[in-house]
Amino acid sequence: CILGTHHEKGAQTFWSVVNRLPLSGNAVLCWKFCHVFHKLLRDGHSNVLKDSVRYKNELSDMSRMWGHLSEGYGQLCSIYLKLLRTKMEFHTKNPRFPGNLQMSDRQLDEAGENDVNNFFQLTVEMFDYLECELNLFQTVFSSLDMSRSVSVTAAGQCRLAPLIQVILDCSHLYDYTVKLLFKLHSCLPADTLQGHRDRFLEQFRKLKDLFYRSSNLQYFKRLIQIPQLPENPPNFLRASALSEHISPVVVIPAEASSPDSEPITDLVEMDTASQSLFDNKFDDIFGSSFSSDPFNFNSQNGMNKDDKDRLIEQLYGEIAALKEELENFKAESARGAVQLRGRASELEAELAEQRHLKQQAQDESEFLRAELEELKKQREDTEKAQRSLTEIERRAQANEQRYSKLKEKYSELVQNHADLLRKNAEVTKQVTAARQAQGDVEREKKELEDSFQRVSEQAQRKSQEQAEVLDTLKRELAASRQELQVLQGTLESSTQAGAEQSTRIAGLEQERDSLSQAAEQHGEEMAALRAELQQLRDTLSREQESSKMELETLQTQLRDKESGERALQRRLAEEQFALLQGTAREAERMVQDALGRLEDPAHIGCTGSADCLLSRTLAASECVERLRDAHGKYLSNRTGRGRAGQNSGAGRGRVSPSPRAAPSASRAAHAGLLEMCKQCGSEAVSYLSALQDPGTVEGADCSLVTTCLGRISTIGEELRPRGLDVKQEELGDLVDKEMAATAAAIETAAARIEEMLSKARAGDTGVKLEVNERILGSCTGLMQAIHVLVLASKDLQREIVESGRGVASPKEFYAKNSRWTEGLISASKAVGWGATVMVDAADLVVQGKGTFEELMVCSREIAASTAQLVAASKVKADKDSANLCKLQQASRGVNQATAGVVASTKAGKSQVEEKDSMDFSSMTLTQIKRQEMDSQV
Repeated sequence: CILGTHHEKGAQTFWSVVNRLPLSGNAVLCWKFCHVFHKLLRDGHSNVLKDSVRYKNELSDMSRMWGHLSEGYGQLCSIYLKLLRTKMEFHTKNPRFPGNLQMSDRQLDEAGENDVNNFFQLTVEMFDYLECELNLFQTVFSSLDMSRSVSVTAAGQCRLAPLIQVILDCSHLYDYTVKLLFKLHSCLPADTLQGHRDRFLEQFRKLKDLFYRSSNLQYFKRLIQIPQLPENPPNFLRASALSEHISPVVVIPAEASSPDSEPITDLVEMDTASQSLFDNKFDDIFGSSFSSDPFNFNSQNGMNKDDKDRLIEQLYGEIAALKEELENFKAESARGAVQLRGRASELEAELAEQRHLKQQAQDESEFLRAELEELKKQREDTEKAQRSLTEIERRAQANEQRYSKLKEKYSELVQNHADLLRKNAEVTKQVTAARQAQGDVEREKKELEDSFQRVSEQAQRKSQEQAEVLDTLKRELAASRQELQVLQGTLESSTQAGAEQSTRIAGLEQERDSLSQAAEQHGEEMAALRAELQQLRDTLSREQESSKMELETLQTQLRDKESGERALQRRLAEEQFALLQGTAREAERMVQDALGRLEDPAHIGCTGSADCLLSRTLAASECVERLRDAHGKYLSNRTGRGRAGQNSGAGRGRVSPSPRAAPSASRAAHAGLLEMCKQCGSEAVSYLSALQDPGTVEGADCSLVTTCLGRISTIGEELRPRGLDVKQEELGDLVDKEMAATAAAIETAAARIEEMLSKARAGDTGVKLEVNERILGSCTGLMQAIHVLVLASKDLQREIVESGRGVASPKEFYAKNSRWTEGLISASKAVGWGATVMVDAADLVVQGKGTFEELMVCSREIAASTAQLVAASKVKADKDSANLCKLQQASRGVNQATAGVVASTKAGKSQVEEKDSMDFSSMTLTQIKRQEMDSQV
């Protein structure tokens, strides 16, 4: 076929023959057609692709049709046809690629036309192409039983043969994909190609595994040398890794002579043998000399012309008869050989079919064994459910113990009223735990019921499926016996074909016996499976009955416990209401006591502040709000009584102090505060009295108490002294003034440092001049860095105001963000103050009146103040702002300048100490110790 495409420069003849083949009815024929067509696309003429594109839709329809067949060659043909369609589409889109995909690096670059977009798209298409190749690879391997030597059987070699073409394609596609990915990584960022790298890694692992599995098959070892991929995939993020890449090379050894030529050789040998037989027979009749010259009759004595003519005619007749007989003999021999070969092929096909049926029976037996294992697992699950029932009983006993403990706690509540609050909390926790345990029991009960129902349904469904499988197996066994009988009749009729076929028939009879034995064994296994299934059904029914009885027992216990719990809840409600009455009575007594103290002359002489009144009023308001919430919960849910009692107890200590703090504050400016406190106390007493009466507890309202407390808070606010705070409208002007003052202070400090430096140069010499120049120079650098920082802070502040104020004015923005504005003002003040203090410290050091430690502390204080200014400016800044970057750079400059001041100060200190060695001869020990402590301070 390949030579024919090159001879006619196309594939018209090939497709004219293929269209007459029953590809849609014979899967093996379709598989071999795909193999041949794949070879034509790789090694045929270049016009094969053009002539085959018109049949692309037909191949797609055939692929979908074979895809519906899940057994045998159906899925293999479907995937192979998809691969061929993908190959045609790839070569149509990329005509520079030949069918065998062999290209040089220069041709690969030309295929992309030096455009990164073309290389990107080409890589995606190669990924799709290689994905189809790998799918076919994996499907072929998954269809074979790799536990046996399938590569030496005819059926296995039929499926493995097309993989040689797949291996050739995959080696080139892998090589080109690696090179293209390195080229793309040199032009595009790594994040853009993350999807390419992930897809390549997945295909690399599949291809490496398939190459390794293929190289171990005996079939491929004598036909092709499969390359091995590297242990680790290429690192595309490192450009030098391209030099480490080795292109996989597939080596195909020289092919031996085709076995298809043997029948032709046999026919030629047969013709030669027949001709030699005819020559020998002719020599025996007429002699060797006559056969060498059959028409030389001069050597025949005693024969006239008529005898010679008759003899010649006779010989001609015999020759014609012998030729006709020879032709008949040749035709019969050829027909016999063809018939014998066809019969042998039919018998081999029938034998393969019987083997296939045997394999199917074994697979079905394995399936039934798997079903049996599932039933055993279900029985184990049932046992686990039974164990969980035991666990539920144990929990029920634990619940009974908890209930007994609850009863003991309630008896202690009756005996000791003083500890009622603490025990109430414990009882509430225990009741909650009991409810959770009850909920757990109910949930477990529902889960058990659901699990039993699912187990029963699965058992019924499995029994039905197994019954259907048994019927199917019986029908298949009957059909196989009929086929065996037909095969036996066929074998008996073919015994006359010759001695060569008799041995094959005997072998087929042995296969038939083995199949019948296998069928009998399968029947025995089915009987055993039926017996085991019946045992499982009986066990399951017994377990269901026992589970139902246990569930009924548990339900009875739960009903008893629910009735006991309701009785305990009623008793708890009575005790809690008694607690509420006692607490409210105590709170009412405390409030009345506080009202009585308002008339006490000793209490009237006390003094206090409005802030104290406001704080106690606020605490009382919070307690009243909590009491209102607890009262609402009490009315909606009776379990809230405990919280109502607690809040009323807290309220008695908060509402009562408010009248106590009133007289001292009321004498300050407001005469009605005392009357308002008295009214608040009376309303609180009325509210607490309503809480003690069961008839009026639902209508009790504390809104009047809240109103009185609000009025007291208003009076307290009026009594507070007014500060001299800055108005919010003036904050914007104050920020600008403080920033301007800071800048002016820094400039003044820099001018003073320059002045001190000039004085030092004029009046000092030697080591002192060197030290003073170094210190003042570092201080000058620090002032310059602070000046740059202040300018950057102004720019960032202006940007923040412009981006955040919207249509409002800057002053309105500062007023709206008053806390941030105050932080800026504080930071700028700190920077200006620090600069002034550092200049003073430097002046004292230069004059010899100060210490180096003070200068170092001042420089570090300036660094801290600038850090505060940076933090205050950065709070509302955009993280991507350019001005913020400038501010941060200026802050780092200030830190470096501060480090320079500290370093120069330490160096000057060491130089001065080395020059002026201290003389301790004229000082006492006390003076020396005091000087050391002053230096450390």
